[in-house]
Amino acid sequence: MNGNLAQSDYVHRLHQLFGNKGTKHLDLACGTGPHVRHFIDEGYQSSGLDINQPMLDIAGVRCPEADFILQDMCEFTIVQPVDLITCFLYSIHYSNSIERLKSCISSAHAALSDGGVFCFNAVEKSKISNASVVSHTVDYDDSHFVFSSGWNYPGSGDKQLLKLSIEKSTPQEKQCWQDEHPMVAIGFSELKSLLDPYFEVYTFEHDYEKIMPLDGRSGNAIFACVKI
Repeated sequence: MNGNLAQSDYVHRLHQLFGNKGTKHLDLACGTGPHVRHFIDEGYQSSGLDINQPMLDIAGVRCPEADFILQDMCEFTIVQPVDLITCFLYSIHYSNSIERLKSCISSAHAALSDGGVFCFNAVEKSKISNASVVSHTVDYDDSHFVFSSGWNYPGSGDKQLLKLSIEKSTPQEKQCWQDEHPMVAIGFSELKSLLDPYFEVYTFEHDYEKIMPLDGRSGNAIFACVKI
């Protein structure tokens, strides 16, 4: 099972366990729509929201059945409430500040139907290792690609960086691109305190194969938040 499919299937199972069983779905920071595609195939009436129109254009080709919305996930509104809101790939951290994160949480709560679920993954700032990097490789035509990403947290405050790099190797040459994205840094206890006024909050180990409660030692977690 590929990563996007495993993530989508996992959240579907959480929604069946904790949610209202409804099938209206919104994916925040949906990008080119891979998760929206999986939710449609699972039987959801799925839609996506992103701040990048070129990505939404690609998503529209991938998922012609879906509606895609050009809005900021930190201050969005929708016409009809949905039953499930997702935010994959740590994109909740793109809020970039605690105040904007609060606004994102409030917007998600307002957009959900009664008993709806807001589900996302997050990283605990106190457990970030700046030396830790996650990489994966892809071969395409005669090129070998290495995609790498890692968090960088200065040790205090509510700001961190997501550092990205891409290496492309061919028999003739090797090229490298690097980028940095400013992200909000937050601890799990503080994040839960922001969620508690709006949701019944459940936290799970960051394992898309098994639904296991967070053990308190992990630096990555999946949050399932049921509207109250």
